[in-house]
Amino acid sequence: MAHITTTPEQSDASHRFIKLPEVRALTTLSTSEIYRRIASGTFPKQVMLGPKSAVWIESEVLTWRDARIRESREEVA
Repeated sequence: MAHITTTPEQSDASHRFIKLPEVRALTTLSTSEIYRRIASGTFPKQVMLGPKSAVWIESEVLTWRDARIRESREEVA
């Protein structure tokens, strides 16, 4: 297998993996609410790195969060 090296300039920050505690901190949702929303298709699905290792793509979570902010502002306007 080839070894791939990247420099910080080559790394795509939009694809940074984050674990559940950071997802909870960014969204203020509980663990059970995050998984309920994933099941209903209203929250970004996790990426499984292994049988017991789940991560989320940070940019997807931030996009979801920003959409909730826009929606709440539009309702008031």
